[in-house]
Amino acid sequence: MGKKPRSERRNGKKASGKRGKDEEEEEVLPDDFTILGSDDGGTVFGIDDWETGNANGIDEEGEDDEDGDETTQLEKNLEKFRDVLANVEDGIGGEKAGRKRESGFKLLFRTLTHYALGPSGVEIMEAFEGSVVPTVLASLKNSASEQYAACRVIEAIAVVLGGGNDAFFELVEPALKRVVMATGNQAQVRAAGLRAWSLAAFVCSTDFPSTIVLLDLCEAAANERYRGEDSSPLLRAAALDSWSLLATTIEDNDIASEEGRGPTILPLLQKALDSDSAELRSSAGECVAMIHEARLNLGVQDEDATATTRRYRRGSWDGTEFEVLIDEVKQRMAELAAESGHHMSKKAKKSQRSTFREYMSTLVDDENPVVTVAFRGGTLELKTWKEVIQLGAIRSCCQGGFMLQMSNNEYLQEIFGADVSVLNNGDGMSNIEKRMLLSKNSQASKDKDREMNKDRKKRSNVKNYFLDADGEDI
Repeated sequence: MGKKPRSERRNGKKASGKRGKDEEEEEVLPDDFTILGSDDGGTVFGIDDWETGNANGIDEEGEDDEDGDETTQLEKNLEKFRDVLANVEDGIGGEKAGRKRESGFKLLFRTLTHYALGPSGVEIMEAFEGSVVPTVLASLKNSASEQYAACRVIEAIAVVLGGGNDAFFELVEPALKRVVMATGNQAQVRAAGLRAWSLAAFVCSTDFPSTIVLLDLCEAAANERYRGEDSSPLLRAAALDSWSLLATTIEDNDIASEEGRGPTILPLLQKALDSDSAELRSSAGECVAMIHEARLNLGVQDEDATATTRRYRRGSWDGTEFEVLIDEVKQRMAELAAESGHHMSKKAKKSQRSTFREYMSTLVDDENPVVTVAFRGGTLELKTWKEVIQLGAIRSCCQGGFMLQMSNNEYLQEIFGADVSVLNNGDGMSNIEKRMLLSKNSQASKDKDREMNKDRKKRSNVKNYFLDADGEDI
């Protein structure tokens, strides 16, 4: 009889001996497991539930905060952020109950994404980095849910700290590598570890060789088998997403030339498009779109050329050894863009068709994607797959705090070329004025509705006049 896989041998139950008093049976995490959600572990860090506002003076239900201006609210939230970080070492590292540690991670994640804003937020994070980061890394040895939460918190810390923080990346890299490489860990944990590792490299690291090593690992993890075992679709999708993110930091020639990384993994992506996992198919499609975009850019040498000239100078797969493979990929993606049937829910089919139509517009029509992010004072438009992929990684990390980070995080604004003076410039109206003039229940809206009703009645009377008129008027 052959040996069992290493993960089964490692996780097998002992033949004798009882489970410890505080040891609980390992919970299998669902595919949609998240760090978000309600906290049922009680008060943590000795801090009551003070999460009633954010830096923009808007509470959780979206209502305007009338107690003070945005500057005052920002100062309050930074103070709350400082209080949480000051209690992490005792509140998480010194807590024996796993449920409370998980609740502490949820609170920490929320404060990082919602309250660690601007240069002051970076300074506070740097001041407590020496106590917070080791505590978080120590939790990577606990339960699966804690491991997952710790990985998400590492992602958030990386975004808050910003670029040029090689020391932070060098500190977390070995621990995250162990999480990803350990075949005994659950797929959700390994996927979260790989995403945290790649995002920390993208944001904080300036070491190019480390990026190349991580790209190699992502390519290996995206295969059907990894480290002697069948690879989970969750891990494969995370590997492709991480590969796409890291590939945005290298030159187009290194991605899409004949010897580039893109053509090398095209056969892998073609197989992934046939997977039963919708997430894996979408990740593979996005990789193909970015590789094709990089291939098109290889044919453009003159940056000052007109749009028409640039289009007809773009690179092509025609006449290369990858031409047939690309045609097969196009055909498969066209099928996914129009897929129907009862094996998927209506929502899933709608999402898949919409997503793959965007990929097809680049792959077939050579069109750039257009993604618009609306802010209070304007919009930010992204027109390349590299930018779209970077934005998606930041959005996935920050969750509900995405807009706050984009509006206040100087490093993110630098990455996307955002003009903060325009994006954060509101209309100058106070909260009371907005209610009085812009609300659906305002007097101005009611007056406008009455005028429109009068106009409708007048038009209706004109149309129906012949019904009441006598014969001489007809």
